[in-house]
Amino acid sequence: MQLDPQKMTAVVNRLRRAEGQLSAVRRAVEEGRDCEQIVVQLAAVSRALDKAGFAIIATGMQQCLVESQSPDGDPTQTLDVAKLERLFLSLA
Repeated sequence: MQLDPQKMTAVVNRLRRAEGQLSAVRRAVEEGRDCEQIVVQLAAVSRALDKAGFAIIATGMQQCLVESQSPDGDPTQTLDVAKLERLFLSLA
């Protein structure tokens, strides 16, 4: 399923922030900074990535529901609950 790029703008922005945070974590490790600060920042990167993943899955679910309820929707794009569940659980 292709996701609507316009709906993914917030996700892309979140991923860019996470990318910047991850670069800062890498620099902190390279510079030998305090362990506690590094772990806190690494946890923030992890949460940002999790939120981006959940947002992608939520958008996919919405899109699949709309397409599956549309009378002229492509039957190959119908909601596959098991597949979406596996994706969701892969982030848990």
